[in-house]
Amino acid sequence: MYEKLLRHPFTSATGREKCSAQDLVVAMLDVELALAAEQERLDMLPKGTTAALGQHLTLESFDIEALADDTAKGGNAAIPFVKQAKAALPDTLKPHFHRGATSQDVIDSALMLLLKPRLTRCRHLLTASIESGLTLMSTHRETPMVGRTLMQQALPITFGAKVGQWLWGLHQAGKRLDEVLAEGLYVQFGGAVGVHSGLDEAGVSIMTGMASRLALAEPWLPWHTDRQPIHSLGCAIDAVAVAAEKVALDVALLTQTEIGELAEPAEAGVGESSSMPHKRNPVGCARIRAAARQIHAALSVLTNAGAQPLERGLGEWHAEWAPMLDAALLLEGALETLQHLLSGLEVNDQVMARNLGVTGGAIMAEPAARVLQSILSNDEARRVAREASENARRAGVDYAEALLAHEDVAGSAIDADALRQAVRPESYIGSSRCLVERVIERLR
Repeated sequence: MYEKLLRHPFTSATGREKCSAQDLVVAMLDVELALAAEQERLDMLPKGTTAALGQHLTLESFDIEALADDTAKGGNAAIPFVKQAKAALPDTLKPHFHRGATSQDVIDSALMLLLKPRLTRCRHLLTASIESGLTLMSTHRETPMVGRTLMQQALPITFGAKVGQWLWGLHQAGKRLDEVLAEGLYVQFGGAVGVHSGLDEAGVSIMTGMASRLALAEPWLPWHTDRQPIHSLGCAIDAVAVAAEKVALDVALLTQTEIGELAEPAEAGVGESSSMPHKRNPVGCARIRAAARQIHAALSVLTNAGAQPLERGLGEWHAEWAPMLDAALLLEGALETLQHLLSGLEVNDQVMARNLGVTGGAIMAEPAARVLQSILSNDEARRVAREASENARRAGVDYAEALLAHEDVAGSAIDADALRQAVRPESYIGSSRCLVERVIERLR
């Protein structure tokens, strides 16, 4: 299938190995056994029922291909799963399997079981990315570079301050992921119409116990057509994707040949062009951005499927399954790449210094004009600062010297040393150093 060449490169191989059809079957079986165990605890099933079910039902009890073929007939995998399970059980146990449950209870809870370790690993990868970024930020807290707005050179910042913005975005997104991991991966159990039909008030107790046994969060109510948990989950995944994509976009722009301030970690065979041997393409950034865009699309599906009719979705629920898992595997893959990118990012501070002078000093016109206001009006100071930058660019001379040589400045009483100091980019980096320290203080 096309997935190996067109989808898998953007997802996590580790995650894919843990989200196979077999893994889903195991998760569904875990849900069923937790249900039986709670009913046995409440004396609703004979003692030993859960152990007996576990002995008769293993992964080998199920025909995966037949499950796949029959899923389309029933609309979800739980229906043929339950049929195959009961066929594998002795007659005495068949009435005790799937008692009081519905397909959605099994599917939703099983998906939460699959997602939890994937999102936990995403959290670990995100933490590792932030740690790598902290090292990068601390190393370059004093490295001046040009800040850019609307894709044009603006005013100086430090590279450390830029990395600080990346890390703060990752940190904020990580908090949203933490919330979902801590209390947003819910067990689902409500029976046919979400009110534990046939179990009466014991249904709530069973729901609580299942959550504990499966290490999932306990919902206040069954959430068959209350898809706020799925919406929150999708938004948390997407928030991390946005933060990672921001890093990838900035890095990719700064690796352009004409800019050359950054480069992805050098690796043999990575970033090659099929037709241009000289190129070193930012393929890691491309993978992150491609994964993020697919995650954004998955969130759109989850959002559009959020309002579901009555007590069971008609296609909306079914539409959630693949995008939800896809988003988690895409995020896991993107964060693997991000951690590698930040741990080995190549920073060319000499090129950053060179690019600060590309405009002939025009980016320092604002501080220059402030000093010139000691001898000129505000408008005249701005005019001289602008004209001097153009003179510096054309003549290839230092901006400060072009200012001092300007006809409206030469021979004046201006403080030449103060003017030279004012137009040094590293002296006009605002709160860059302070911002770096704030990020370090908060994240460490």
